[in-house]
Amino acid sequence: MSKKGIKIVTIGGGSSYTPELIEGFIKRHAELPVKELWLVDIEAGREKLEIVGKLAQRMVAASGLDFTVHLTLDRRKALKDADFVTTQFRVGLLDARIKDERIPLKYNMIGQETNGAGGMFKAFRTIPVILDIVEDMRELCPDAWLVNFTNPAGMVTEAVAKYGNWEKVVGLCNVPIMNDMIAEFKLGGGDGDMGTFFKEKEKYALTGNKNYFLRFGGLNHLHWHRVFDKDGNERTMELIEKVYGTEKIAESGVANIKPMAFPYEQIRDLGMMPCPYHQYYYMTGDALAHELKEATEKGTRAEVVKKVETELFEIYKNADLHEKPAQLSQRGGAFYSDAACELINSIYNDKGCVMVVSTHNKGALPDLPLDSVVEVSAYITAAGPQPIVFGPMPAATRGLLQSMKAMEELTIEAAITGSYDKALQAFTANPIVTSGTQAKELLDEMLAAHKEFLPKFFK
Repeated sequence: MSKKGIKIVTIGGGSSYTPELIEGFIKRHAELPVKELWLVDIEAGREKLEIVGKLAQRMVAASGLDFTVHLTLDRRKALKDADFVTTQFRVGLLDARIKDERIPLKYNMIGQETNGAGGMFKAFRTIPVILDIVEDMRELCPDAWLVNFTNPAGMVTEAVAKYGNWEKVVGLCNVPIMNDMIAEFKLGGGDGDMGTFFKEKEKYALTGNKNYFLRFGGLNHLHWHRVFDKDGNERTMELIEKVYGTEKIAESGVANIKPMAFPYEQIRDLGMMPCPYHQYYYMTGDALAHELKEATEKGTRAEVVKKVETELFEIYKNADLHEKPAQLSQRGGAFYSDAACELINSIYNDKGCVMVVSTHNKGALPDLPLDSVVEVSAYITAAGPQPIVFGPMPAATRGLLQSMKAMEELTIEAAITGSYDKALQAFTANPIVTSGTQAKELLDEMLAAHKEFLPKFFK
């Protein structure tokens, strides 16, 4: 990898998140000398690529930095000799996500982008595409790192590692960053509006001074964490009290997750902080009731996001705009792109900073196979993530962790083979998908709805 300048390729470059990616590269340019950034999309995303790509070019020009932003629909041309490839694409666009959320609700089941039936169908659509990208990389940039934040990030990363035989892959999620900030806020005596605190994120940025160390263990959107201060004292129980104490509603920090009051006694007994996505498993009925109400009154989260994106791209068209607009925070997924930039920076400069990533288990979670992809805290080095051991899970979390990993393995196999039987097994294994005849009916309807993007299931 040349220290004179690096080439980065972003698959899904027409994403509304791209301005944050550009901002991240600009502010790190002294350490991370980007020479070429290629934004790649498909024909269906051409208009968005042109709009956000021109904004990206204006941002770089305004920074005075000497690197070039290329826009293309030719993935192979872009990948040639790349040093890093980031992926942020959505097969079927937001219309597919709307189906993932709407159809399960008809069956009185959770309809969500990465959890339940919707999450599995996103994996079915995405995994064959990411493996095609890996084959192009094997030919055109065999030494590149693949940084994935396409959801479901854990399953997509495991498919690349196991079935794509690509070792240099890391998955990212923004939720652990939110957990970091909640700890800083609550343990630091914060008693005001957390939303205001989040807007001051530069104070607690990925490269900034943190007062607490969070050790994470689990899977993407199914992790737990413990908290320690700078003197090595564990502060987890104190944070549990501040966040989940009697009758308190825990702030999620995530735009698409409703803050919900988990049973305090349950979390206290765990002795670990859960992530906000646990509401789908710990409080399934409450989460479903909220989704049904929201879908009726406001539309599903995907429908809301589609409106937000339409407004964002109108803002992006402004030729006088040359920075990331504040309205991007409404999109959700905050800090994804900044995390990707810092991850690339740490690999490139062998910084050894600690980040939470989806990576090879290597014994960090002894309750799961060594070759599983897990989401854990890790030192990020030139050799990639070096996971920090979390240790065995207590019985209260071990069973859910292992059953969800089994579901992930079945989902990945179904995505790669197009096996209806494996897909049904995956549905049955998922704790928030009703089993039996209803699961089969849901599977059939979703297969029909997504047929265009599931060629392996319709050979």
